[in-house]
Amino acid sequence: MPSLAEKIFKPSARGKIWQVFLFILLLVFIGGLVDVGNYYNKGTDYIAWKTDGTIKLPKTKEIPFRLGLDLQGGSHLVYEANMLEIPDGDRSDALEGVRDVIERRVNVFGVSEPLVQTSLSGGNYRVIVELAGIKDVNEAIAMIGETPLLEFKEETQEIRELSDEEQSRMAEYNIEAEKRAEEVLGKLLSGGDFDALAKEYSDDQNTKEAGGDLGWITENEAPQIIAKIKDFEIGQISEDLVKEEQGYDILKLEDKRLRVNPFNENEVEKEVKASHLLLCHSEVENCENGLSKDEAYAKIKEFKAQATPENFVDLIKEHSTEPGAETRAGDLGWFAKGAMVKPFEDTVFDQEVGTISYVVETQFGYHLIYKQAERDIYEYSVRRLFVRALTERDIIGDQKEWELTELTGKNLERAAVQFDPNDNTPIVSLEFDKEGADLFADITERNVGKPVAIFLDGDPISTPTVNEKIIGGKAVISGKFNIQEAKLLVQRLNAGALPVPIDLISQQTVGASLGQIYLESSLKAGLIGLILVAIFMIFYYRLPGIFAVVSLAIYGLLVLAIFKLLSITLTLSGMAGFILSIGMAVDANVLIFERLKEELRARRPLSMAIENSFMRAWPSIRDGNVSTLLTCLILIWFSTSIVKGFAITLGLGILVSMFSAIVITRNLLRLFKPEWLEKRIWLFGSGVKN
Repeated sequence: MPSLAEKIFKPSARGKIWQVFLFILLLVFIGGLVDVGNYYNKGTDYIAWKTDGTIKLPKTKEIPFRLGLDLQGGSHLVYEANMLEIPDGDRSDALEGVRDVIERRVNVFGVSEPLVQTSLSGGNYRVIVELAGIKDVNEAIAMIGETPLLEFKEETQEIRELSDEEQSRMAEYNIEAEKRAEEVLGKLLSGGDFDALAKEYSDDQNTKEAGGDLGWITENEAPQIIAKIKDFEIGQISEDLVKEEQGYDILKLEDKRLRVNPFNENEVEKEVKASHLLLCHSEVENCENGLSKDEAYAKIKEFKAQATPENFVDLIKEHSTEPGAETRAGDLGWFAKGAMVKPFEDTVFDQEVGTISYVVETQFGYHLIYKQAERDIYEYSVRRLFVRALTERDIIGDQKEWELTELTGKNLERAAVQFDPNDNTPIVSLEFDKEGADLFADITERNVGKPVAIFLDGDPISTPTVNEKIIGGKAVISGKFNIQEAKLLVQRLNAGALPVPIDLISQQTVGASLGQIYLESSLKAGLIGLILVAIFMIFYYRLPGIFAVVSLAIYGLLVLAIFKLLSITLTLSGMAGFILSIGMAVDANVLIFERLKEELRARRPLSMAIENSFMRAWPSIRDGNVSTLLTCLILIWFSTSIVKGFAITLGLGILVSMFSAIVITRNLLRLFKPEWLEKRIWLFGSGVKN
């Protein structure tokens, strides 16, 4: 009797059939995890919750579909390039350079199938950008048009104080500024038009032309302003001047609304208040508690059994390995989605207020989370009229507390998001080229024991003290970012600078309603067609027809998984290509089954008939599909993005359809013993007799 090893590595003919079948089942399982990973993860969370962490199944990565502009909407932006300083002969190359940088930036931003193209008309050099699925279009616009200025500065001692005459001049000016601000406030409280008065009197140049309009802002985006107008009635103007360091503010609350999810108008965005107990282990960098991963998991399960809302703070102070836990007690304050790592975020937003979560694993270790409160996020439409006062800086200018070094962003090779091992906050790591590494070593050598400031766009974002000379060309920006801010900074730094200035001259929001209607119609038509084809195949070909339908179902599962894994952007034309490829898959099965009938009518044994049908139908299947694939390649190479999407989805569908027809359907037919089937030859369709 053959051993287990011989059965695996030297299988019989039947054993090979079962091996292929198990391989198909494995593909189906993997494809299913990719297609419906979110439902699988929710199931594992539910099981872990119900069993108090006793049964803890591994999670899968959730991969969303990428939808095109026609299916989810987006923005159409037109930029004009300023070519005044560029020689005539170099302007076309400069415009292409702008296009390349913008395309790199929007691709990094995670846009589905961005379309970036250039246009030259009437001496105007323009770049047209179409962005699909952008949550915050203003953020994308800022990223496209801005060039981050990264500077490293060292400390100097050139500081002076105001003279008596300068002090007197500043005081006189500020008295007049306060009088002017009070005069404007009086006009507003008497019924004056805020828009007109802001355009006339406001010293805030960023909002002056818009009548002081700050747009829709949240408490997290502008905490100081929202704190002042949060309790205002709609339309109310601040009754007193709001004194700021730079001058006087007059604020008006225009409107207030709940912030909704841009992808689901029925879902209000929320933020939560929570605290957590963290227990790290030996597999977490810089963890010094000496616990292995299994020991840490067993320990935090003990804490979970003890934890209540009343004693949670004491447990944190006594056992949490988070730096500063003894004083902060694991308090995370209020935060919205995007501020925490995904496993942590998914858990805390799903759990009930007042509960302590099951054990949550992240790259920092194991967590227990106490959700203290939850609230809706409000947006405020605010107007601001600002009257500037005179400050010391206005008179003296920028004092030379910091002076530029030779090291700038031009020496940056790459930036990446990392996490501070001390407090788990996101940080941005920088790697310089060879010249930058040498400059950085010189800067740190002459500033040991002194601070070196990192400035971004003129503002200091990190001022670390140098402990020793740093070689290797690596630095860290620890600006107390959240994850989204750190990612955006990294994307901007890595994207590079625009070769010429650009101005946004047109912006249009493109809705997805038309695409959604056609998508639903296409899916409905495809589903009806698939059901009709399945009924026909089963009725006409019987048992092989059932196998063909199973093969088609597996085909659909695998194709959708490939679309997700390869980040194929699905447009309406792409969906048409996918539905058309289903027809190609059915066509291959029809050729095989008709050939099988001919073989059976010729009185050949069933096993030989099955093999002959696949072998003799293969040339026709191959030639038809290869000619279609060549057409797809031509369309991909020479066509625009819409036709290209159709060609890509059709080509991938054809490749998978050949696999499903030749491998899956064939294997399913081989699973049944020929002797059993020959006694039931009627299962192979009409016209075939024993």
